[in-house]
Amino acid sequence: MNINWSQLGFHYTETDTIVRSAFHGRWQNGTLVGEWEEPYATTDKFIHLHLSATCLQYGQEAFEGLKAFRGVDGKVRIFRWQDNARRMQQSALGLKMAAPPIDLFGKAIRLALQTNLDYLPPYETGATLYFRPLLIGTTPRLGVGPGVDFELAIIPSPIGPYYPGKFHCTSFIINRHVDRAAPLGTGQYKVGGNYAASFRATEAAHLQGFDCLFTDSKTHRYIDECSAANFIGIKVSKAESQKSKVESKKKVIEYITPRSSAILPSITNDSLMTLAREKGYRVTRRHIRLEELTDMNEAAACGTACVISPIDKVIDPDKGITYTISEQPGPILTDLYQSLQDIQYGRAKDRHGWCELIY
Repeated sequence: MNINWSQLGFHYTETDTIVRSAFHGRWQNGTLVGEWEEPYATTDKFIHLHLSATCLQYGQEAFEGLKAFRGVDGKVRIFRWQDNARRMQQSALGLKMAAPPIDLFGKAIRLALQTNLDYLPPYETGATLYFRPLLIGTTPRLGVGPGVDFELAIIPSPIGPYYPGKFHCTSFIINRHVDRAAPLGTGQYKVGGNYAASFRATEAAHLQGFDCLFTDSKTHRYIDECSAANFIGIKVSKAESQKSKVESKKKVIEYITPRSSAILPSITNDSLMTLAREKGYRVTRRHIRLEELTDMNEAAACGTACVISPIDKVIDPDKGITYTISEQPGPILTDLYQSLQDIQYGRAKDRHGWCELIY
């Protein structure tokens, strides 16, 4: 193994093993029953799959993304894997798939780490070992309907820091002409179909030098997702005295993120909201009108890969408007980014028990 850690990006790098577990079941009185096999590590990175498998025919597929970190103290931490397990269970239930038990999911992640420990980057590189848990339906089927056989695979890969240099901003362009997910569809689940549905918009945005900001598919008036990530807005205002109704010198910082049944519940966003409350910020989850971008002091996309990706401007081509937010990453989002990274790398106390110490 010869890896130049400084050259890693967010792309797949071959490791020694992947981890697998299969489920074989049957429908009994409307309930899928069966057992998962014990997870095992294998050097075989390929799946012998029938062309009529339900993952290929009808999109029975879900996945996750999480990281292991080598901390400043030399210890190895896996961040909030239990929440990824629970989210995969929700995705599985949403697509009528067998949901991997949380303990089996954890055992598979630990085994993937143990058998690929040499691929966990050194602390000083800022790189991490990324895990892509994948759940697919393997039952051969031509008639429309769910399968009864499934496979869980844990695919590890070392990835570089999202910001190898300076923490920087990204520009977004609004797209009202492609719906990423319907309000009562699969947007709340982490399934491949949601991402495939977004490619028309995201690739068109990339060709113009932007990332894509999706609006809600019902009214196209509200912010939905930032490409494949959740949206965060920061508003700073002066507090008003309860007695005199005049502004005081104290600032009110509001952390705003969309409330929508069509977006994925982000574990990173949830972590950042928790930290924001601890810092005394007002945390609000609600519909966010596009016009509110005018009042944002800071804004960002957030997710596992980037943690926080600040936004400098948002272009609305349909209305000929450019919302300029901040040319440089703002102090509030920068502080939240650093606070979460400090927990993940063991530089700050993990008061919420988010990290499992492995070694």
